[in-house]
Amino acid sequence: YFVRRNTHGSLPVYTDIRNGGTRYLVQIRNVEGQVQVLANELKASLFEPDSPAAARLGVRVHERRHIIITGGRWKVDVMAWLASKGF
Repeated sequence: YFVRRNTHGSLPVYTDIRNGGTRYLVQIRNVEGQVQVLANELKASLFEPDSPAAARLGVRVHERRHIIITGGRWKVDVMAWLASKGF
């Protein structure tokens, strides 16, 4: 898998707030290659396995190119994780 930066040089990580501010989604867009592998690695290693944040974390693949992360306001954590992986 590969996460290409956008035209401004930033990682393609976006937030989407729905349901009147009660549902907070983090999106990773335009992932190339094996998206499901990236989703599995993200779920396994974003937080410590027994932490409360790991219990709330939901990761799913959307339309074979995007990943949607639910359960909290983790845009900064996701961007730091991607940067540590070298993207």
